[in-house]
Amino acid sequence: MKRAYLDNAATTPVRNEVIKVMVNTLKYSFGNPSSVQHSYGREARSIIEESRIRIAKNIMASPSEIIFTSGGTEANNLVLRSSILDLGVKHVLTSQLEHLSVLQTVLDFKDKVCVNFIQIQEKGVLNLNHMEDLLKRNSSKKTLVSLMYANNEIGNLLEIDKIIFLCQKYNAYFHSDTIQIIGNFPIDMEKFSFDFATASAHKFYGPKGVGFVFIRNHILKKIKHFITGGSQEYGIRSGTENTHGIAGLSEALQLSCCNFSHHIEKIQDLKFYCISELKKIIPNIIFNGLSSSPDQSLPSILNFLYPTKKKDYLLYFHLDLMGVAVSKGSSCNNNVKKISHVIQSITNENLLNKMMPIRISFGIFNEKKDIDLLIEALQKIRKKKNLS
Repeated sequence: MKRAYLDNAATTPVRNEVIKVMVNTLKYSFGNPSSVQHSYGREARSIIEESRIRIAKNIMASPSEIIFTSGGTEANNLVLRSSILDLGVKHVLTSQLEHLSVLQTVLDFKDKVCVNFIQIQEKGVLNLNHMEDLLKRNSSKKTLVSLMYANNEIGNLLEIDKIIFLCQKYNAYFHSDTIQIIGNFPIDMEKFSFDFATASAHKFYGPKGVGFVFIRNHILKKIKHFITGGSQEYGIRSGTENTHGIAGLSEALQLSCCNFSHHIEKIQDLKFYCISELKKIIPNIIFNGLSSSPDQSLPSILNFLYPTKKKDYLLYFHLDLMGVAVSKGSSCNNNVKKISHVIQSITNENLLNKMMPIRISFGIFNEKKDIDLLIEALQKIRKKKNLS
């Protein structure tokens, strides 16, 4: 049976080159990187520090600003919890469109800090006038702004220059969940004034279970610890480092950074083709957020409402049985009978009673034949359910 994997925003296939590096590290560099008294440990330590240097170089940061984590969720938690507990943040400004690792963590501290949500306008665009008003009204409090650069469900890109300007104007820390950006698009930490940024290797053809957080040096010095029990990762994140995972992360990022222009062009072409083919079979198709905009969304994400006579939570399983893997939204919210908080925030409830959201996310290994298979499967479902 033909198969098409179109859920790259959830996770990407691991590159063969990355697997090779990881296997070699597992076989030949098995020492504990904290056991620097002997060559086995020093070799593992060398791999970690060389990886840190290479990662920093690829995002235009200092190696000392890179802290390895188990992935994006831990990285976001580290930023939010450390900001409140160590940096004295008393006001957190975010949006209802954020990943649950941000939203749920913020709500854990709702009794200790003031939490405000920026108003969401049509298509999931943030109201920056409201953002400035909230910053102005809370200017006496130390503030952390936490907003994702690119939305993982609808692909909306943040007006990053305007956000950074407002944060600097009101002396607020700025954390950006860059998990859909780093490793897929060029990013320059010298150019963008992020105080914190987070990344996860499995979003850019690396292994699961490893990621990193970027923290500016002058802020890093103020953070005491996130996980206690050792001196690893500058004492902030204790625990024996995932040497082979870090090596894989570094290799995946390096390979991506060497091929950005080619990969982005290919994925953009796939997205344009997919939009065109979807419009042929669903003339009045509704795209969620700005996902169909070439300039205001990620090339890799397309989200739309699929017409059904009633809520059909088995739609995704029907597509899977036909060989097509898509999702209804973030993989971290795996409740089958629940529409994601992002889609609920930007979509009329009446529409959601007769339409189901489908997120398609493209990767470097996809081809037009994958989209053709998707279109064929959707046509079969429409015909079977008399939706044509």
